[in-house]
Amino acid sequence: MFFLFLAVVHQLCYKRLIYCMSLHNTNIFREELLMGKNPDGVNGRLFRLLLEYLKDSSRSDKQMAKVMGVSEPTIARMKRRLVEDGLVEHFSVIPNFSKIGYEILAFSCVKFNPEKLAEIEGKAKEWAQRNHEIIFTSRAEGMGMHAVTISLHKNYAEYDKFLRKNKIEWRGLLEEVHFMLVDLKGENIKSFSLRSLAEKQKK
Repeated sequence: MFFLFLAVVHQLCYKRLIYCMSLHNTNIFREELLMGKNPDGVNGRLFRLLLEYLKDSSRSDKQMAKVMGVSEPTIARMKRRLVEDGLVEHFSVIPNFSKIGYEILAFSCVKFNPEKLAEIEGKAKEWAQRNHEIIFTSRAEGMGMHAVTISLHKNYAEYDKFLRKNKIEWRGLLEEVHFMLVDLKGENIKSFSLRSLAEKQKK
């Protein structure tokens, strides 16, 4: 009797699955069923799609669907999930900065005045958003410094203007500031790209 009950349940579940597949595109539904989770909680197929975008994000949904072995609607949904799950900040491009008029990439390392930490923390985010030259800033450790900022500048005159303005704005809040400037028109040992991260994951 017990085995008969299991057989009935199995048959009902199977019919329910067939019914669901009839409500959805068969290929899409099958692809969703195949999506498993990596041990670290990241969807395995989403992570693979992310790696493909790191290699070449210019490919269309149709091209990505062929590479991934799924349908175009599934690629569109997965693309949204990458952003919704926080795996991708936003879809953009990596330009050749010197070709679009930028000559200087500046790294600024700062040491905070320990008596002004509350004021610094309240000010930093708004300051970073307001200065569009800044492409990255974060707390950091090493060489006695507390934070690092990376900024892009069209020429030295603009960098100097940026520097002077912020020396006034941050006066009394910082104990030390150290700079390193990269000449974007000079010869690069390795151009900035995220493609190598995707290649490393394949090994």
